[in-house]
Amino acid sequence: MAAITEFLPKEYGYVVLVLVFYCFLNLWMGFQVGGARKRYNVPYPTLYAIESENKDAKLFNCVQRGHQNSLEYMPMYFILMILGGMKHPCISTGLGLLYSVTRYFYFKGYATGDPMKRLTIGKYSFLGLIGLMICTISFGVTLIRA
Repeated sequence: MAAITEFLPKEYGYVVLVLVFYCFLNLWMGFQVGGARKRYNVPYPTLYAIESENKDAKLFNCVQRGHQNSLEYMPMYFILMILGGMKHPCISTGLGLLYSVTRYFYFKGYATGDPMKRLTIGKYSFLGLIGLMICTISFGVTLIRA
């Protein structure tokens, strides 16, 4: 453990906690999809409902898509948090919180059945990602110059 604390700043713990927070958010979104499956009668393993077969297909698909989109961005978000946080733990923590909160609103907006509502607050998630990219680039440049 001593080797880890010598390498990483103590503030890196905040980065770790924000990542775990996002894991809980992701689990919550998954539970919302499960509830939508029951509510709109979309059995497993169907990924997306077909409108000609289910009158509530669009409602279910919007819930499913909100979660799926979050899963698609999750690897990029995690790697940017992990790497960018090594040099800029406090900034990365703030950007990670921004990203996580805006992803919640992205999902909630999408789940209304009106895909445009995902962007009301959710569109700001890209500010978090771009900031994390800058932190990670800074970390990479520091490694190259060392």
